[in-house]
Amino acid sequence: MTQLYLIRHGIAVERNNSIQDEVRPLTELGKEKTQKVAQRLKEVKIKFDIILTSPLLRAHQTATILQNAGLTDRLEEFIPLSPGGSLQLWVDWWLNSHYHHDQSTIALVGHQPDLSNWAEIFLWGDTQGILVVKKAGIIGLNLPTSINPIGESELFLLTPPKFFI
Repeated sequence: MTQLYLIRHGIAVERNNSIQDEVRPLTELGKEKTQKVAQRLKEVKIKFDIILTSPLLRAHQTATILQNAGLTDRLEEFIPLSPGGSLQLWVDWWLNSHYHHDQSTIALVGHQPDLSNWAEIFLWGDTQGILVVKKAGIIGLNLPTSINPIGESELFLLTPPKFFI
């Protein structure tokens, strides 16, 4: 079984015409809340074998905060976590990695609505428009390794960041 944590980036600078979406950073409040979430995850002894992050700045900053809190030794950018990215590319990566065969704990840091949509596909086989992950919020899923995880996974955590703060 793989435990998969889908983590939305923290609060970022609002969209505007003076800054490209790809380089919008976390706000100071976004950094503070994300650090509190990271600290709480550390307190409950969660450790990720790897964190994969969207290459967009706000997601990468979120992932770096998690790494700096000691939640992982391994952080990698993963292009399919960009907005509108492909769940199938992640599933293919996972199926071909040692993380699929070992008991593993993986975090994906990305964007809404993709993370919620991915979670719903893992749970029900398609999107339902039911789940929402808040900024710096987390969805936790257990993915079976013996069968295709699409429509066969189990939800174990759905929480906004205020739960951790």
